[in-house]
Amino acid sequence: MVHSEFVGAPGLIVGALKAEREYACIIEAIEREAKSDRPSPLRITGMSEGVRGAFAALLAKYVAEKHKKPLLVIVPDEKEGQKCFGLLSACGLTPLLYPFRDFIFHNITASHESEHERLSVLYAVLEGTCDAVIATPDAALEYTMPREVAMRSQLNFGLDSPISPDELKKFLAGAGYVRVELVDGAGQYAVRGDIVDVFPPKSENPVRIEFFGDDIDRISAFDLLTQRRIENLDSVEIPPAREILVGAKEREELLRVISTQIKKCEDDRTREILSAELDAAESGREINSIDKYITLVYPQRECLLDYFSDAATALVVEWKSSSERVKAYEWHAKQTITDLLEHGAVPARYAEYGKYYANFEAFFSSRAAVFADTFLGSYGDMRLGGMFNITSRQTVYYADSYELLREDLRGYIEGGYSAVVLCENQLSAQNLHSQLEADGLPALLYGGSEAPHQGIALILHGFDFPGFELPVTKFAVLSLYPSQNAYARVRTARRAARAAKRSRQERILSYADLDPGDYVVHVNHGIGQYLGIQTVTVDGHTRDYLKIKYAGTDMLYLPCDQLDSISKYIGGRAEDGTVKLSKMGGAEWARTKSKVKAAAKEMARELIKLYAERKRKPGFAFLPDDELQRQFEAEFEYEETEGQLEAIEEIKRDMESPHPMDRLLCGDVGFGKTEVALRAAFKAVNSQKQVAFLVPTTILALQHYQTLQSRMRGFPVKIDMISRFRTTKQQAETLKKLKHGEVDIIVGTHRLLSKDVQFRDLGLVIIDEEHRFGVAHKEKLKKLCTNVDVLTLTATPIPRTLNMALSGIRDMSILEEAPGDRLPVQTYVLEYDDIIIAEAIRRELRRGGQVYYLHNRVETIETVANKISQLAPGARIAVAHGQMDKEQLSDIWRDMISGEVDILVCTTIIESGVDIPNANTLIIEDADKLGLAQLHQLRGRVGRSSRRAYAYFTYRRGSVLSEIATKRLEAIRDYTEFGSGFRIALRDLEIRGAGNLLGPEQHGHIESVGYDLYMKLLSEAILEEKGEIPQQRAEHTIEISIDAYIPESYINSSTQRIEAYKKISLILSEEDSRDVLDELCDRYGEPPEPVINLINVALVRALGSEIGITKTEQRGDSVIIYPANIDASIWARLAGELRGRILLSLGSKPYITVKLMKGDNILIFLRDLFKKYIQIHTCNLEQL
Repeated sequence: MVHSEFVGAPGLIVGALKAEREYACIIEAIEREAKSDRPSPLRITGMSEGVRGAFAALLAKYVAEKHKKPLLVIVPDEKEGQKCFGLLSACGLTPLLYPFRDFIFHNITASHESEHERLSVLYAVLEGTCDAVIATPDAALEYTMPREVAMRSQLNFGLDSPISPDELKKFLAGAGYVRVELVDGAGQYAVRGDIVDVFPPKSENPVRIEFFGDDIDRISAFDLLTQRRIENLDSVEIPPAREILVGAKEREELLRVISTQIKKCEDDRTREILSAELDAAESGREINSIDKYITLVYPQRECLLDYFSDAATALVVEWKSSSERVKAYEWHAKQTITDLLEHGAVPARYAEYGKYYANFEAFFSSRAAVFADTFLGSYGDMRLGGMFNITSRQTVYYADSYELLREDLRGYIEGGYSAVVLCENQLSAQNLHSQLEADGLPALLYGGSEAPHQGIALILHGFDFPGFELPVTKFAVLSLYPSQNAYARVRTARRAARAAKRSRQERILSYADLDPGDYVVHVNHGIGQYLGIQTVTVDGHTRDYLKIKYAGTDMLYLPCDQLDSISKYIGGRAEDGTVKLSKMGGAEWARTKSKVKAAAKEMARELIKLYAERKRKPGFAFLPDDELQRQFEAEFEYEETEGQLEAIEEIKRDMESPHPMDRLLCGDVGFGKTEVALRAAFKAVNSQKQVAFLVPTTILALQHYQTLQSRMRGFPVKIDMISRFRTTKQQAETLKKLKHGEVDIIVGTHRLLSKDVQFRDLGLVIIDEEHRFGVAHKEKLKKLCTNVDVLTLTATPIPRTLNMALSGIRDMSILEEAPGDRLPVQTYVLEYDDIIIAEAIRRELRRGGQVYYLHNRVETIETVANKISQLAPGARIAVAHGQMDKEQLSDIWRDMISGEVDILVCTTIIESGVDIPNANTLIIEDADKLGLAQLHQLRGRVGRSSRRAYAYFTYRRGSVLSEIATKRLEAIRDYTEFGSGFRIALRDLEIRGAGNLLGPEQHGHIESVGYDLYMKLLSEAILEEKGEIPQQRAEHTIEISIDAYIPESYINSSTQRIEAYKKISLILSEEDSRDVLDELCDRYGEPPEPVINLINVALVRALGSEIGITKTEQRGDSVIIYPANIDASIWARLAGELRGRILLSLGSKPYITVKLMKGDNILIFLRDLFKKYIQIHTCNLEQL
């Protein structure tokens, strides 16, 4: 909570309002009314948007200091809420948004982000950790968890106030947390022996609690991706993960109520739903439609307003609009209740889900609330405690209009006003200062301490606030920002900082999801089917083996320390189970492998030839970065991700070299490719070169043009566009300017490839989505791009493995980090139901949004569109599918962007559409028929603004989902964060990515040997073509009498055991073995002896492999070592050092016998022996 004075830019703006006499009178009136026996609200009119923001900030600060509580702000709609959030954040306060939640009355599986957000706000109010809570009236009136339940439902413990593991587990299960094997989202917990991981919804990172018996040994925050500890904590607060907590008493009452209701119910469909609810209640499972019974679980019937029951004041923005919203909410709520009661879905006494207008009016009319209204309005019978008017006027957004700004500013200065001018960045502030000085207008650049003076314009930058004028105190704020959208920026900066911190961590191993039944590829034996882990004990010593089935009756038992020789099979047929298993020992696998290797070599040859040709061509070396470039980059309003910074660095290095650049920039939708491209474009313009920005569609051209315009405002860069949206005359004018060098950056479609397009001095071509241009266009492109730098952008996410294979031959930059500015999409998975779909459409249209309705069959799409028109009468509906021509589709997209279409009934063609921030509901028919990557890509079409988006994945009524479809739909529901596509769909996307980059002819080869092996063969082929010898490590098997395995008691989950085995099998050095040991201790506690042995076996195997050992076996008290090629001199020297313990046998198959002494740890002895060998060998090489 803020207690200090406002400082810097916010201090200037807020201070001006505080100096108004009327403000002091308002505060006096609030204090007077608060002390009164019958307090009444105050009405303030005349406040413009900026003044209202400043007033809200002052009032929040006043409430924090006086009452030690946050301020409740009621806004008429979400958009106003976002503005208010932005303004308060800009003033340095900590506001929170309390979202409206759609209560679920049907058996739908839904994600829980809204609940988590609401709970975070409720606890912040109870704990006083925020300055203001912003809510729409309907959100504030919806029933939620009562205060006394919230207070007793949060668990607080620490090193000083411990808790037992059983108590913790019992609490988590009762508080709505879901038990999983591995925590990867809020509201989950996992138990591994004495370790409990939990992700409280209000925490930035999940928390790990390590017990020693019943005592807490350590509490730490850990990273979600790596699962490794980040920092130690002294204590932890764990709030509930669900808004509605069903205890044993409530469950009993539910059973009774539902059973009675089933007997009364006459509707078959409703009886079916009630039976499912009863079944869930009896078995202790989660009841999807528990919202229906909120007043049964919480008879207290409390909402957000009750959390502010002792608040002396509150702020309501636009009382009349807010009241109208309450009345609309009341009407809809009553309609829903009538519907539920008609079908007998709930007993009448529990059919109440929030408070209504009477409660809303009673709450605000009984305290010193402030109604901030733009105009005078009627308040019915409500008694007001005072009426005030702050005379203010909103000033225009001047943006590019310097002439208008100069004239207005002259008027203010001559009128004796103090004027503050807000600029976007330092450069535009300096430019404006110079221009005003040249025009004879007194101006001063703000340095952090100057106060506004009459007759002088004070110029400051980096503070986005709406402009306003206060005629009484003669103060004016003039804004050069293009428009007010601070909300998204603040949230983005906060989320991006979090995302960057997380995404720098390593990617999850793709083997963690190896389940029985999956296909695997063994490098020597081919494709088999993994059947599970088998523990085998021979001569009293235990080992774990992977059981793999091959063609016929062949079975392979692979020791778990050799997991590096297999990989999960990824290919087109993996999902439908039609993969042909290899025959062990047959020649067919060897033939397949050599055929694929030959194809990979051919491809490597072509790629290397292309690369060499380009390196021979002369190019233009762009100038190094100067102050202007640094200034441009500093104005980027979000925090760059690590990937963006790396990509920018690589591109600049290429541009500054004397060879033409040809770089591919890959990254998922919205990962920040455009900003990277803009920096390259700015660098080119800064070196007096022109830039061509080539895009596949007219709509994308328009979008990129607008982005360039807003990002480069205030910098000396001339931008233009050429496309179908421009008239012939406009195009001719643009081409003339382009030829004479009067245009620096031109954005266009393939129209840019026409013969009449001439550049004065082209230096850089940026191509967006190259694969969407035709063959003829690509030929023209080659001519355009001769000897100029080329940057190609693609939205195909490229996996690490492919990047490593191609890094030597194709310049590639990869953005792997997820963006941070989007709210997660609320995702529902359900059986298709007209009632639910109709309500989803109506809700989106009610808030002025647009809907995508996906039906993936062109033949029946018109029929479906007619059906939708009946579900949503009056809605404007358009149809889009792949059989339409480009012109038609372009027009439809334009209508969508301009808001002339309410519902777009379409096929999966929308995957490659453009950003439509206003389209925030997606409904997919037959979602079970689509792949995971496709579902993720489609869901990415919504949620492209700061508004909550909804996705409904439906499957046919009564259809039985295949296991694969069920897994897909569960995954897509659980991973709702934008950008998580890299995590959930990595395997799917690898195929698509490889297909796009390597060409279709490679697809068949990937299918025949699996993705991972194909990448290995391609890497080797590239090295061979470059004249480098791929490093071949000897296959080293170890047979010694020792327990070396991971007991089930240590890692219970077979998936996580395989992940651990995989990591252990990849150990190559002592550093690796220490790292793996650290991680195991971190995640599962102190490892037992068999696990330590396993790590040492892996290390000995790696060290032996490095020195050419093929086999090490124990015979009694001796160890026999078989090298591929024996270096007798080194072994003789070792024999001398170990006096009689080493014996060399130099026959046709040479081997070394090592005698063990009593008390020797065989693995430590072998480790030290092999290390000594490597040391001697390295010394010998250095002497040569």
